[in-house]
Amino acid sequence: MTEPSQPETQLQTLLDSPPYWIAHAMQEQGSRFFQHLGAALAAADLANRRLIYQTWPAECWDFYLRGLTLQRAEEGEEA
Repeated sequence: MTEPSQPETQLQTLLDSPPYWIAHAMQEQGSRFFQHLGAALAAADLANRRLIYQTWPAECWDFYLRGLTLQRAEEGEEA
């Protein structure tokens, strides 16, 4: 997957994606801080998800990419 170069494009990609896999990656692979942030992301409404994504854009993008990997791995296991 090609990484969008503009922060606005990344933010829109994050907002358009279901938060499940991003939150799951944070909770599974992150430090204690990101584990808790992942729990908050999973429970957040759209306005609060936007706030999380805007506050930690690089970290959220990293966990978005990790989440894609986790999603592919799980879907491959179920097939």
